[in-house]
Amino acid sequence: MNNSVALRTLLFKEIRRFARIWPQTLLPPAITTSLYFLIFGKLIGERIGVVNGVSYMNYIVPGVILMSVISHSYSNVVSSFYSTKFQRHIEELLVAPVSNWVILAGYIGGGIARGVLVGCVVTAISLMFTEITVVNWWVAVSVFVLTATLFSLAGFINAIFADSFDDIAIIPNFVLTPLSYLGGVFYSVSMLPDIWQKIAMVNPILYMINAFRYGLIGVSDVDVYLAVMMTVGFIVLLIVFCLILLAKGVGIKN
Repeated sequence: MNNSVALRTLLFKEIRRFARIWPQTLLPPAITTSLYFLIFGKLIGERIGVVNGVSYMNYIVPGVILMSVISHSYSNVVSSFYSTKFQRHIEELLVAPVSNWVILAGYIGGGIARGVLVGCVVTAISLMFTEITVVNWWVAVSVFVLTATLFSLAGFINAIFADSFDDIAIIPNFVLTPLSYLGGVFYSVSMLPDIWQKIAMVNPILYMINAFRYGLIGVSDVDVYLAVMMTVGFIVLLIVFCLILLAKGVGIKN
């Protein structure tokens, strides 16, 4: 089988899978983020006023957008690939003359597509509450896509090691959600006590959110160049790790 044909087939299947059930994949984040902007941005934001030189509403918009990208790119890949294992469709891929990188790229591409689409929906919702003038398109788009790629890869790894549907819910509920909320979505790290600022700096999501915030509104608590390079580094490491797991058949040839 031609690798390009296999890649297009996998990618189309993944995109069609989440697009077919759009009321479950696209509508919920639109409703949730509308509540974020209404409650935190309008009601609470009017009392907080200005953070780092910008209105509180504008300050939280980049974090809310990227938080949606993180959760949906991750959940798309982890649920899809684990379902392939659970329903025993994985054997069809294993016996087909398809390279491991094609399998990985197909699923990751689907996760990126959903993450980016959800991010665009959330961005459109945000424009109903405030106006955003993009300061640096290159940084904003780069971080947007790189973040979706990174967490799609993380979801793939979770799916490989998962042995039940409960296993694919542990990381999103107990790791990603806390790290996202502690990543400076609704506050600036400079507002924290010194000890908590140091602890927060260990959170990789903090760097991604701040880099994206810089791209949109020109405000960041971290070095943007470091944040982008760190994200790229994590992506390279996870790609290598995923390909090693696929080559060894971990979690899929048992």
